[in-house]
Amino acid sequence: MVVFAFSLFVFLIARAHTAGAGEERQVPFYGLSVSFDVKNNLLRGITSVTLTGDGDTAFSAGDLRIESIRLNGKPVDYSIKDGAFKVAGKGVLEIRYEGTFKGERGGTENLENAGVVSAGIVSEKGISLTGNWYPSIKGLARYRLTALVPGNFTAVSEADEITSRETESGREYIFHFAHPLNGIDLAAGEYREVRERVNNIDIYMYFFPEDISLADTYAEYTKKYFRMYEELLVPYPYKRFSVVENILPTGYSMPTFTLLGREVVRLPFITSTSLGHEITHQWFGNYVYADFGSGNWLEAITTYLSDHLYEEQKGRGWEYRKKILIDYQSYVTPGKDFPLKDFTQRTDFASASIGYGKGAMLFHMLKNLVGEETFYRSLKSLIKNYAFRNASWTDIEKSFEEGSGRDLGWFFDEWLDRKGVPSFAVRDPRVLVLKGIPTVTFELTQKGQFYKLELPLRIAGGKSEGKETLKIEKGKQYFEIPTEESARSAVFDGNYDIMRKLREGEFPPVISRLLGDEKKIVLYSEHGKERYADLIEILKENGFTAAVDKDLKDETIRTSSLIVLGFESPVLKRLFGEVGEPASGFVLTVKDNPLNTSKVVAYANGDTNEEVTLAARKIFHYGKYSTVRFEKGKNVEKETAETERGMVFSLSEPVEGVVPKKTLKLEKIIETVSDKPVIFVGERHSNYEDHKVELELIMELFRKGRKFAIGMEMFQRPFQKTIDEYLAGVIDERKFLKESEYFKRWRFDYSLYREIIEFAKAKGIPIVALNLGSEIVHKVASGGLDSLSEAERKEVPQDMDMADATYKKRLKDIFESHPAGARFDNFYQSQILWDETMAHSAAQFLKEKPDYQIVILAGAEHVMYDSGIPHRLHRLTGKEYATLINGEFDEDIGDYVLFPNEIKPPFSAKLGVMLDKREGGVIIEEFSPGSAALKAGLKRGDTLIFIDDWKIESVEDAKIALFDKKPEQTVRVRIKRKRFLFGEKELEFSLPL
Repeated sequence: MVVFAFSLFVFLIARAHTAGAGEERQVPFYGLSVSFDVKNNLLRGITSVTLTGDGDTAFSAGDLRIESIRLNGKPVDYSIKDGAFKVAGKGVLEIRYEGTFKGERGGTENLENAGVVSAGIVSEKGISLTGNWYPSIKGLARYRLTALVPGNFTAVSEADEITSRETESGREYIFHFAHPLNGIDLAAGEYREVRERVNNIDIYMYFFPEDISLADTYAEYTKKYFRMYEELLVPYPYKRFSVVENILPTGYSMPTFTLLGREVVRLPFITSTSLGHEITHQWFGNYVYADFGSGNWLEAITTYLSDHLYEEQKGRGWEYRKKILIDYQSYVTPGKDFPLKDFTQRTDFASASIGYGKGAMLFHMLKNLVGEETFYRSLKSLIKNYAFRNASWTDIEKSFEEGSGRDLGWFFDEWLDRKGVPSFAVRDPRVLVLKGIPTVTFELTQKGQFYKLELPLRIAGGKSEGKETLKIEKGKQYFEIPTEESARSAVFDGNYDIMRKLREGEFPPVISRLLGDEKKIVLYSEHGKERYADLIEILKENGFTAAVDKDLKDETIRTSSLIVLGFESPVLKRLFGEVGEPASGFVLTVKDNPLNTSKVVAYANGDTNEEVTLAARKIFHYGKYSTVRFEKGKNVEKETAETERGMVFSLSEPVEGVVPKKTLKLEKIIETVSDKPVIFVGERHSNYEDHKVELELIMELFRKGRKFAIGMEMFQRPFQKTIDEYLAGVIDERKFLKESEYFKRWRFDYSLYREIIEFAKAKGIPIVALNLGSEIVHKVASGGLDSLSEAERKEVPQDMDMADATYKKRLKDIFESHPAGARFDNFYQSQILWDETMAHSAAQFLKEKPDYQIVILAGAEHVMYDSGIPHRLHRLTGKEYATLINGEFDEDIGDYVLFPNEIKPPFSAKLGVMLDKREGGVIIEEFSPGSAALKAGLKRGDTLIFIDDWKIESVEDAKIALFDKKPEQTVRVRIKRKRFLFGEKELEFSLPL
């Protein structure tokens, strides 16, 4: 059986030698004699097995050719089915066989399980035999191997002693090993040997001539590891240990040696990582064996005491543990999850995340639970009690219970028998002064099944920091924790001491999230398909669905993780606006999916087909990174996006103040910003004083002789021609208001904006309609971008940045006040579309009029914190800008915050009626208190026909007819009124305003 050992992106494998149920049981003797014809890839072998049982003995022959089988010297009838056969009887069984080993591996390479080599090789370059290279039996045996290899070869196998002699046919090796094994392996080649000694152990380095320069470094690291583990655990049980270079790309650990492939030994980090992992297996797997019937615990403890320990010694243990949590959350989907006790070997990223990652975290939590001294004392006791024997998870539990004097059944039940990991929610964290003492209070709940835990908490104050350990004993608990001073923040599990689900702020967008998603799509364009053909096929072989980028719907984007090939994809423009020019070689970057942050969107670009092909398979080994770049297949850049460390909650924000005597007058602010290509003014639509500020800015820019336009959120792009005609004097004001549908689409009192528009008309200042047609915005708010027709899609920007997390959070807060039943995703898309359209409208004007400035008037929420229109317009034009925000104050809300005194709006004439458009016309439905219309004699149900000489065909017409009326002025209102039995009658009334 094989145990898989995971270290960085090289998957190293420990050969598991499993003892039987007690050393007392007699095990068979297995003599094996082999010779080789390396030119023809041929092995010839003779086995001699002592059979002691009364029943059948099963043998696995694989693809070997069995020439004869004799029991006690007599021929035995046998039949081979599916590479296996059985022999009945007792005595000495002799099997003669042959096998051809060319190092060929059938089927598609499993990129999630790299380093697993099932094929052996016999060649002039070397011999590597670790699979079915002899007729093997299940269970333990005592092996004696004799191997005749070419005279220029050196051979290595499991052995405490090795003897060899020269023969006419080559060099004969005899390998002596005193303990039972469940299998044996052999490697041979033209090795150069370096020999060292440490703690009475002979250390051998066997490397090919071209790599012998690595031997001294490997020897020094090997000696370091043996000193460390003999002190940390118990003395090494064997007399010798060898590091052997393999011609196949493997990473195996067997008793007394480790077999590392050429590609592996040449990697510069292997000595400081994976070599130590394999040496740790000499204690766990090659000294104490695993009872695989109850689960493989070997990789968990080996990972914890090697890969993790090395990072812990550097002060980076928390980073390693966080990566374990990231990998688990990325790869272990519900369909791939299973209890830790059921792990036997790694077959993919998900099984590795459970067996290696979750298993290592079990031992970390166990160490924190019982204490470090008890932890290592219990491990030493386990090794001594189960040397060369099976040990199960139950035996580990027993060892730690004896070492700690505590009942640990609940702990092992939770972490071995369950799928999944704990998930925490912290509700209403705050600081209260209770009985005169500042106290941090919060409610902690576990989502899903309950775990009994000790959860670390760090509370940071102004000058101090406190640490607590929360004993979690219920699914929901309320905590009150006194502090010495007012606390600023609470950080739960900042060192990642608990195996748990990460919160969104902790979970970076990394390659592993893309590879591990159950629903993942590779998107390509038709013109770029050839360049990325190899990568597309590799991704399809590993669970991706391939699709053409222009065909993708937003709902598919929302529910999938994507890798987009080529930086010019329309999907990237829809999501991120722009992603910048790609660097040379092959680049892959992963970001959160703006439509669903539980998913990711990756985009990749390769300069050539060769660059793509050379990097295609390697990206599977860089799962912990957010960005990787390769040149000619060599990694030259890698980076992981920064995220929060621990579950971080703010308890109080610093209070800020301003010094009024240092404030600036509006004139000085205008002077400061007047040369900016873009000036944003964030208004409160119904506050007349905000519009007076806008007018003063516009008038001052005009006085300075600036060439500028006014961009207005209040007007929609389809009506730009109407605006231009009014400013040019082609149509009058009433026709302008009617044809621009101002009162229908904006609805705020026109008198608030009239002075600005009239000044622009008088001075020849262009006005730019910024906004999108409200029909499209409302449609997207209801059904998302996917609801738009092909014609409507042509009216909206093709590139949109949906990745502004801060803006998204603000919109989420606004959304909470919307009616139930609405979907935030659609609301978010509609707001992004709104802002992007305004940014694109302004950008188009600046492109056509590069010598102009533009003053943009929009609601403050579209301008504040730069995240509505400003950043988008800057993305499109690169032009500098300034932001002026009316009436709101917060840090970074804008470049300048204005507090104009309240000004009463201009007079706005009103009839005092509520109107409704029906089939018969515009009907009076109700009257407001003190209504002039009611006093004049109008009634409910009257149909308006004219106000003065303006025909009333819509509710908006009534507003247009009144917009320029003055106080005390009288208007004539003509109506139609239904009469009982006598039809309709037209009446005219005079109404004083």
